[in-house]
Amino acid sequence: MKYVVLIGDGMADEPLEELGNRTVLQKASTPNMDYVTLNGRAGLAQTVPDGLHPGSDVANMSIIGYDPKKYYSGRSPLEAASMGVELAQDDVAFRCNLITIKDDIITDHSSGHISNEEAEELIKNIDSELGNERFRFYPGISYRHLMVAKKGFGANTICVPPHDVIDESRHDHMPKGEDSETLVELTERSMKILKDHPVNKKRVDEGKNPGNSIWLWGQGYAPAFTPFKDLYSLNGAIISAVDLVKGIGMYAGLDIIEVPGATGYLDTNYLGKAEYAIEALKDHDFVFVHVEAPDEAGHMGNAEAKIKAIEDFDEKVVGTVLRSAQNMDEDVTIMVLPDHPTPIALRTHTSVPIPVAIYCTCEDSPDNADAFDEESVKKGSLGTLYAADLVRMLIGKD
Repeated sequence: MKYVVLIGDGMADEPLEELGNRTVLQKASTPNMDYVTLNGRAGLAQTVPDGLHPGSDVANMSIIGYDPKKYYSGRSPLEAASMGVELAQDDVAFRCNLITIKDDIITDHSSGHISNEEAEELIKNIDSELGNERFRFYPGISYRHLMVAKKGFGANTICVPPHDVIDESRHDHMPKGEDSETLVELTERSMKILKDHPVNKKRVDEGKNPGNSIWLWGQGYAPAFTPFKDLYSLNGAIISAVDLVKGIGMYAGLDIIEVPGATGYLDTNYLGKAEYAIEALKDHDFVFVHVEAPDEAGHMGNAEAKIKAIEDFDEKVVGTVLRSAQNMDEDVTIMVLPDHPTPIALRTHTSVPIPVAIYCTCEDSPDNADAFDEESVKKGSLGTLYAADLVRMLIGKD
């Protein structure tokens, strides 16, 4: 048996009046996910345990088979691993977003999805001005970057994700508590450095949002994972354009497969991800494929873009993998799910259980669920599962 897990980040949503009180999943045309549901088993999965923030880090960690209640230590250490930044035992890694602030209002958590090249120039400038023996800044992908603090600094500071506070005053959401004064100072100084940077002046002239401030959040120490192969006796790989998801894979000992044109945005190479996943099944038992695009559309509050991202995911990823799996000599189990909801109306994540569907190319007994959406899967036989148990259930260890 081979296993493929297809994750459409943030696909789940809430009913919208403008869609006739349907969700974007119900509105979107998803024949392939519907096929998986109709011919397989379906239900709901709780990806975020009580007491933890509904971030993609926690949710994807659950799906990949690691209980966040045991393994979670923060978002940014996962991203550090993917970026090749090695953390000492007392290092604290922070996510460092490049954001847009206008008139003291946080207007964009992604600086208009700034390009890698522009962002790298800005972060290198920040590091040259603010970096020292206590703090270092590392460029990542688009708006997602890293700051590493020494000697446990900021580990217990209260920091808020910028995508949770769009269109709100920055002053209301600055770091609070232990070590917060220094983190606030870094943010304030970054605004002065970035305000008149040539990269931002050019972006403004082009009608684009500037990366005119850093925003620090999601901090933590390096976690200790039991290798995936030791837990499940299978070798695996992961495909994602997002550093935190790749970081989970690295700590789990999964092979990281890079796909040309994978961007973590609406223009990502959907088809390439599917084709690389099919190729990876030749020498891997388990392949996880993560697509960020629906989540980004959710944060934008753009229902039309989210529907398009879901339809692209269905056609180019799920459909391609499904057709290939049905022509393989070996049996293949396919699981499709989001990691968490990113409701259009809220523009941020929630902890609501998400739909999940499982289909095997082998002889199987389908249940009563007939479409892949938040309501239809409730007719399935799986009930509500704890997502960290999904891998073990798939391979028959439960």
